[in-house]
Amino acid sequence: MHQSKFLWAGLIAILTLFISSQLFAQEDIIEKRQKLMKSNSAAAKAIKKAVEEKDYATVEVKAKDIMGNAEKISDLFPKGSTKGKTKAKAEIWEKWDEFSKNPGKLKKAASELADAAKAGDEAGVTAKVKALSGACKGCHEPFRAEKYSE
Repeated sequence: MHQSKFLWAGLIAILTLFISSQLFAQEDIIEKRQKLMKSNSAAAKAIKKAVEEKDYATVEVKAKDIMGNAEKISDLFPKGSTKGKTKAKAEIWEKWDEFSKNPGKLKKAASELADAAKAGDEAGVTAKVKALSGACKGCHEPFRAEKYSE
């Protein structure tokens, strides 16, 4: 009798640890992707300011920062990472093929902006900033909610 109570208690303890570790893992991945997205937002703001000042060296550096971040995006959206404070919509995983193309589009737009900035091409920079903004919106509009889910 005591043995079966200990077995049940042990099983419940193991299940509790497993479930809580999964929740902590999701919170960790959500935190990492929010940090990356905030980094992209800060880079975009710096790009906007640098374009106004015609500081193309900064535009190039910040565009390259976004390029590097773009390579990490898909890995930060493992299936089921919707539990916790996140704006990620379920459509990400329902339309994974569509979603997973967006980081490549972002990287390409950032690369083209970096190239235009390196060349000091004012018109090219202006056009590529718009393209970069479009790449961000192309993912945020269909796959990002306005409010956090919990």
